[in-house]
Amino acid sequence: MNAQAYNDSQVPEPHWLRNLFAQHRAAISIIIYTVLFAMALLLAHLVRFDIAAESQDKWFVGRFLRMLPLFLIVKLVVFGLWKQFRADWMYAGTRDVVNILLASFCSFAVLYIPIYIFYHLPILFDRQPLMVFSGYSRGVMLLDFMGTVFLVCTARLGVRLYLEELRPVSLEGIKRVLIVGAGHAAEVVIREINRMTVDRYRVVGLVDDGPGKQKLSIHGVSVLGKTKDIPTLCEEHEVDEIIISIPSATQKELRRIIEVCSGTKLKFQSLPSVGDLIDGKVTVSQIRPVDIEDLLGRETVELDTDAIGRFVHDRRVLITGAGGSIGSEMCRQVCHYTPSRLILVEQAETPLFDIENELRETFPDIPLTACICDIEDRDRVGAVWAQHRPDVVVHAAAHKHVPLMERNACEAVKNNIMGTKNVADACCEHGVAEFVLISTDKAVNPSSIMGASKRVAELYTQALNGQTDCRTQFKSVRFGNVLGSSGSVVPTFRKMIAAGGPVCVTHPEMQRYFMTIPEAAQLVLQAAATGAGGEIFLLDMGEPVKIVDLARQMITLSGFRPGEDIDIVFTGIRPGEKLFEELRTDGEDIRPTVHPKVSIWTARPPKWQDVQEAIEMLADLKNSMDRDAVVAGLRKIVPEYSPLNPPAN
Repeated sequence: MNAQAYNDSQVPEPHWLRNLFAQHRAAISIIIYTVLFAMALLLAHLVRFDIAAESQDKWFVGRFLRMLPLFLIVKLVVFGLWKQFRADWMYAGTRDVVNILLASFCSFAVLYIPIYIFYHLPILFDRQPLMVFSGYSRGVMLLDFMGTVFLVCTARLGVRLYLEELRPVSLEGIKRVLIVGAGHAAEVVIREINRMTVDRYRVVGLVDDGPGKQKLSIHGVSVLGKTKDIPTLCEEHEVDEIIISIPSATQKELRRIIEVCSGTKLKFQSLPSVGDLIDGKVTVSQIRPVDIEDLLGRETVELDTDAIGRFVHDRRVLITGAGGSIGSEMCRQVCHYTPSRLILVEQAETPLFDIENELRETFPDIPLTACICDIEDRDRVGAVWAQHRPDVVVHAAAHKHVPLMERNACEAVKNNIMGTKNVADACCEHGVAEFVLISTDKAVNPSSIMGASKRVAELYTQALNGQTDCRTQFKSVRFGNVLGSSGSVVPTFRKMIAAGGPVCVTHPEMQRYFMTIPEAAQLVLQAAATGAGGEIFLLDMGEPVKIVDLARQMITLSGFRPGEDIDIVFTGIRPGEKLFEELRTDGEDIRPTVHPKVSIWTARPPKWQDVQEAIEMLADLKNSMDRDAVVAGLRKIVPEYSPLNPPAN
């Protein structure tokens, strides 16, 4: 069995037969069908009547030639109405066989009924049948029906058989692939890639763990074993790539497959969902590499779209940090709920330019305003809020890199604390209804300046909530690392692997919680839509992942062998980092919400006067180069802050 997949970068001239059909499909089809119809009628007469020489003139001239024009006209009209002349012969299948059968039966009925009527009506009136129908055999018509179905189906399927199986195939440059999974998706895949115009892949076999799948064959491709046999099968059959055709596979199952293949030096491809394949939304030409998000991502989030719609729809929404990883995804998610206007606030002009252009193209009906604004500039923040009067503010702007903030402590204070204060105060001053702070799990028992600064931001907005001169509802949402965000571990590892290694990991026991950027953005909206103000929401982060395991999986997915082709080097824990991030502090009172992946930390809010005094003290340190003074100031307002691994001077 030869299997081909389409490759846009290398497209040879189409096969001459396919090219001919593509240019003159209808005309050629009519000619071929006319010949087949004539052959079917001729065969029907040969079977029905004696073909001895003395009887040829009688049946050939008297019956066959006399009726041939009528049969051809009726069949061509009926088959034309069934759109048989427009069909692509390369894609003939069971549906085409059914259509040919129905068109042939309709032709038979159209011919049989009038012949039967015209033959019997004159007899009822003591007259001879019309000469054209005199003595005509109805057995010929039945044989003609059967011959038509046989000849047309044989011709249609024969062309497909030749194009897929019998035509010469050059093996040069073709990759030998093994398909994991022998279910419906694999059948769709093999059938679809057999139809592609470029010889790119040769499927050598299938593997599946199902006991009933062993020794099974799908379109001539056999199941060679189970997933545990992949390394051996890859060596025996000189496999170049593995295609995982299990659209319903969980991340745990995918990780197990990757681990089994960790020593094979292969590249991995995955498929769109089988539903999309069947619906025709995508084709097998869109087979894509398995990415680390496929292994660490989680089930699709089920959202209360009505609640989110009430929170966002027809309201003016402002998002700070709109050009960042989280901020830009928040913009995309918000646009799905049709705000009356979306205001993008970002201090970096290039990311702002990019997200504005993307949103204008993707959501042309959503009014947009892009504002270059540094949240540390209190006057500029006030001016933007006064001009656009937002109803909802999502505050995603922040410094987030832990080691950098350890060495630039005053910048964490200036941006994460004072910037948040400027944004929150502007919300109070200009009557914003809802404020959502994007926080982090690093604010739980913080060990870093970044985590402590985000905790202070939580404290300030929580204390501000409910003040008599402020009607804004303030909410905070905590979550851990997001896959693929700028500067995070995944893109960093990708660069290291692309450079040939080594991949640097801080510690063999380092663990982190991960979620995808869309999931994080969706759950932020879900949390914000269900709160009444003053809450700190916690998102369900699932199970922690060892960073060294993440590195090994990414190396394997790239077609290399960990420790052989690319080394993993341990560099030591960086300033401010913990081995394990916490999702909650000891003794916290966690209560559920209406959404299973969102909880609320019901801690007692701080006193407004205490927070004000602490903020005033930290304001004096926002440009201080004295790191120890900043640490001391943070510990006064966040007593659980315990610095780890301070940077060397």
